[in-house]
Amino acid sequence: MFPDRPRLRVYSTCPQSKDYPDGTRYLRAVRNVARWSESAGCAGILVYTDNGICDPWLVAETVIAATERIAPLVAVQPVYMHPYSAAKMVSSLAWMHGRAVALNLLAGGFRNDLLALGDDTPHDLRYERTREYGEILLALLRGETVTHEGRWWTVRNLRLVPPLDPDLFPEVLVSGSSPSGLATAEALGATPVRYPQPPDEESDLRGGVRIGVIARVSAEEAWTVAGERFPADRKGQLLHQLAMRVSDSHWHTQLSQRHHDAPAEIAGRRGPDGAEPSPYWLWPFQNYHTFCPYLVGSYERVGRELARYLEQGASLFILDIPASAEELEHTARAFEYATLPSARTPRE
Repeated sequence: MFPDRPRLRVYSTCPQSKDYPDGTRYLRAVRNVARWSESAGCAGILVYTDNGICDPWLVAETVIAATERIAPLVAVQPVYMHPYSAAKMVSSLAWMHGRAVALNLLAGGFRNDLLALGDDTPHDLRYERTREYGEILLALLRGETVTHEGRWWTVRNLRLVPPLDPDLFPEVLVSGSSPSGLATAEALGATPVRYPQPPDEESDLRGGVRIGVIARVSAEEAWTVAGERFPADRKGQLLHQLAMRVSDSHWHTQLSQRHHDAPAEIAGRRGPDGAEPSPYWLWPFQNYHTFCPYLVGSYERVGRELARYLEQGASLFILDIPASAEELEHTARAFEYATLPSARTPRE
């Protein structure tokens, strides 16, 4: 189980439909990962959205039906849905199931997805749109009668039925590492979510971070697992390079400036004092296996890195899609180390 700390929340991530040959096997995977995540003590589970995968609201309802308390963290892209429709989804799920969802408000996404929908809005203006979207959506969820004439949406005397039970009001996140993303999160009273750099290159991570974890008893075992899970993929590397050329995302550009080695080149590497190699690893990102940085190593070493993120203000962690229930148990052990006094950075 993940440590029960007042200022620590851990979300996992739901599988994506594009990775499964049919709906039956996909839904089985969604239910399994949701149940593993709930058993491990996760607060919720991120449900992606983009042009190439199933609708996140339908996936969210599957998560709700398969579990007892975990909150689907639904990615909401303003281009896909009017803010009234998103509010209606939240209140309808709450009314029908007595369950809360959480919201991850997006501004970007795959650039070609947006262009395919006729949306060529520049980066910072997309965050202004997300802010306006969130203002309408959250006002409706608070039970207000909303009249709004903005740049993107106009509504008059709009009310939400069924109304949302205040006890089921969603936790709201905004994805974005750029100044525009952080400003939008602050304006909405939302938690900003970043893709972090290594801890020694960060100073203020108040909010949430998106990170994958592979932790084992020894660094050697962890890097072996990492190599098996994320092999070199030439097609993935080409897709990554293509994404770099078209993306205007702040975090994508930031992470793409780094080059990280394959796991086989890292596994046996130790410092003169026998220290483990740096756990921070972008190989899965560079091979298009996933989009978040990874921490790989022993429970203790990964735990120390997580502790440094905690010291920098990170209180919410969104993990990558878990490979198994056991993987979440391994990750929880690294978080246990992170919360020990011995994991904290000594003060001078």
